[in-house]
Amino acid sequence: MSKIEESYKIAPPISLRVNSIEDLARFVASIAALGQPIYVLHFNDNGKDVLGIIAVYRDYYKFYGMPIFYYYVSDSEVSGKYFLVKAEERGERVLISEGVKPGWIAVPIIRLREKPSFIKL
Repeated sequence: MSKIEESYKIAPPISLRVNSIEDLARFVASIAALGQPIYVLHFNDNGKDVLGIIAVYRDYYKFYGMPIFYYYVSDSEVSGKYFLVKAEERGERVLISEGVKPGWIAVPIIRLREKPSFIKL
């Protein structure tokens, strides 16, 4: 590998598996509520559906700018085009839907043909 190729080599993001789809939904909703553009990536990995987002870690000076892939693995097939989140006094609700609903935070799901090569689970 030449020095030029080496200088353009990109390290993969750190992958962090969340405990539940609600945990991922809460994170996605908090980003969207701040007006930041966000989308959920969806791909299949070894027969499991993976939903995740790539975020940049900004909270600790040594790791400022480090990309992190937060993801959830589903044992069942996930269908739908939007990740919908509604947080209310009585609790949060999370739906995967074909469309958006008024009063809900809607985040698009981008379906990929295959797992990106730069993501290591």
